[in-house]
Amino acid sequence: MRELRIFHLYPDVLNLYGDRGNVLCLKRRLEWRGLGCSVTEVPMGERARLSEADICFIGGGQDFEQGLLMEDLRGGRAQEIKSAVEDGVTFLCVCGGYQLMGHYYETAAGERCPFIGALDLATVGDAERMIGNFAFETAFGTVVGFENHSGRTRLGGGVEPLGRVLRGSGNNGEDGTEGARYRNVFCTYSHGPVLPKNPAFADALLASALERRCGDASLAPLGDLAEREAHESVLKKVLG
Repeated sequence: MRELRIFHLYPDVLNLYGDRGNVLCLKRRLEWRGLGCSVTEVPMGERARLSEADICFIGGGQDFEQGLLMEDLRGGRAQEIKSAVEDGVTFLCVCGGYQLMGHYYETAAGERCPFIGALDLATVGDAERMIGNFAFETAFGTVVGFENHSGRTRLGGGVEPLGRVLRGSGNNGEDGTEGARYRNVFCTYSHGPVLPKNPAFADALLASALERRCGDASLAPLGDLAEREAHESVLKKVLG
């Protein structure tokens, strides 16, 4: 039986807007297809071999919570994450977790906090927050979600946007990009949680992990009636 191992990083401090629902969604979509799944929570200070993971999830948090993580990252976790990224492990990183994957976060007051540097991107804070339901177009269809962030993220070389904004702000409210994509890393500002109402996005993550683990990315189709209705309901409100 094909089986995936999901590692949920920092569930104790990074879990805004029910982001852990993304992990539950991935697990359930595997189980509905008769595929195996194990979930390992990795809170601050706890060691884990990320090389054994198939999917890593990092949720969102406030600036204060991100600051608490710096010591843990400097203790070796940052290098473990970078190595896992380069080894092709699938990552879903939301909002604060997305920002952590970049080089740094600079506050509106000009204080710069170095982050993991796994992806060539950086974030600068602003006094004005970008808040509301939004939608963006990706390679696997339209994604809907909820954004609430003051950080303006800019992508560097080798990192592609996850999608293009249809309505909302996305990465910075200026260039029309949303999120980031590098190897098997998927980053987004979309809370909600994002995956339950965007089943195609969830399956894109699962397919990338299955391809790496088993050499077989095939997924049996699911009905997804409730999921598609939720998606269309939000999309209709966002696009008017």
